Amino acid sequence: MSTTADDTMKVLVYSDDANTREKVRLAIGRRPAADLPLVEIVECATEPKVHQWLASGEIDVAVLDGETQPAGGMGVCRQAKDEVYDCPPVLLLIARRDDRWLADWSKADAVVAQPLEPVAVADAVAELMRKRTATRLTA
Repeated sequence: MSTTADDTMKVLVYSDDANTREKVRLAIGRRPAADLPLVEIVECATEPKVHQWLASGEIDVAVLDGETQPAGGMGVCRQAKDEVYDCPPVLLLIARRDDRWLADWSKADAVVAQPLEPVAVADAVAELMRKRTATRLTA
């Protein structure tokens, strides 16, 4: 995929914890991999705003914190996958590796366990961006 200066992909980051949102934003950076376009981060701290953004069709990848209160990222992911037409791929942040089965239940496309490793987050987001691009090219 060739990119131009005008290319961007929107990545939604959902967490009630500003520190978690910042860690994800810093891990992704402006471009998580050289073969991908620039990233525009959209931060959300509330469930209604996440659903609004996902329904807008403007989000290319979503990163959801499974520990967010009162509506955790796992439930938000499951609802979005069931209800949002052309739902973007979702990276779910989980607190414990043992929560991976819950991430599977939520229909997440990728999972990263806490504590967040910046390279793991960037790699997972990059892979989901590639997946989203490929899906749009074949549609």
